[in-house]
Amino acid sequence: MANGFSADGLALLSETLAGYVERGEVPGLVAMIHRGGELVQVDSAGWLDREARRPMRRDALFRMASMTKPVTAVAALQLVEQGLIGLSDPVDRWLPELADRKVMRDPLGAPEDVVPASRPITLEDLLTYRFGLGWGRSALAPQLFSLTADPVGTALSIPGVESLDPDAWMRRLGELPLIAQPGELWRYHTSSDVLGVLISRITGQPFDTVLAERIFEPLGMVDTGFVVPESGRERLTVLYSRDGDVLDHPDTTRWAQRPRFVSGGAGLISTLDDYARFARMILGRGELDGTRILTADTVETMARDRLTPAQHTDPPFNPPLGQTMWDEQGFGYGVQVRIRQDGIGPDIGTVSWPGGFGTCWIADPRHDLAALLFVQVSNIIVAGDWQIPLGEDFLNLTYRALRD
Repeated sequence: MANGFSADGLALLSETLAGYVERGEVPGLVAMIHRGGELVQVDSAGWLDREARRPMRRDALFRMASMTKPVTAVAALQLVEQGLIGLSDPVDRWLPELADRKVMRDPLGAPEDVVPASRPITLEDLLTYRFGLGWGRSALAPQLFSLTADPVGTALSIPGVESLDPDAWMRRLGELPLIAQPGELWRYHTSSDVLGVLISRITGQPFDTVLAERIFEPLGMVDTGFVVPESGRERLTVLYSRDGDVLDHPDTTRWAQRPRFVSGGAGLISTLDDYARFARMILGRGELDGTRILTADTVETMARDRLTPAQHTDPPFNPPLGQTMWDEQGFGYGVQVRIRQDGIGPDIGTVSWPGGFGTCWIADPRHDLAALLFVQVSNIIVAGDWQIPLGEDFLNLTYRALRD
């Protein structure tokens, strides 16, 4: 056994993953398991570029989509540790666009029917996605969806997407009322983009520079950033739709140049090995290979469920999407947190958050286990749920192979 894993169980996992490629359910994939600080297994199957018959490779570059969000949360928590902002501090000082908010009486009602906000928006509201705006059920859903930053917005063909710089984006957001009082409702995505602007304004640096200097370079994440250089194009995966259409190709990729608005919610490019280093840092309670990114106390705070009982029973999306997403999971600071465990799988306290282009990761502290699975198919993960059994099979077989 390798680090407590059955060789037969790991072989079955590899065979099952390869089967998804052989049946044409995904063009290609890579997967990795780490335990106890050691590499257990890497799988690679299928095609990086199906049409050109270019094989998938371990160092392939993937569009991380919403797996950007946990990284943004870590950067914000670093500022808390440095005393530059507190979790309960209002963000008005740095984000005047969000000061003196008006709040809709009914999230599904008329945007003009508003009352004053009961209190200012705080950093914790942003970290927990409860500041009052975001993707999900509301009368403002189309306007908020159209604020998705490029290159993700264009890759998803979202109607009405504009190319805005951070200040213009914040002004546009500030024109909208909140759909709920700060702290009242969990809504998706927008908070992370606001956090990126907040981090930049607090530090006086571009958001991507902050991440590079404070997270990627210290952790040795050498292939992670918001731009794919010319030298890296041969490793960039083709982004496909569920129907097999090409949405973004290395030769014409929208990730070839720095976007006007570097998104804290969905912009990163990374590799399996790079993001594994981030996951292992979380698993190591803020430290990896002697480099500390956050204190252990901050990581524990990050991984604590913050949702209220009422929020656990209030699905944020329209049916049928995500109607049971909070049954076994909670939400901490930028990460999903497992609060219930039935049968085989990630234990209570496991943190994660997937990306809609087909990337997922977990960090399970009780088993000292990090597991990652990357494909590159848009909307193969929706509202946190895989639309095919691949993700579930990956985790189930990983844990079935674990013998101790």
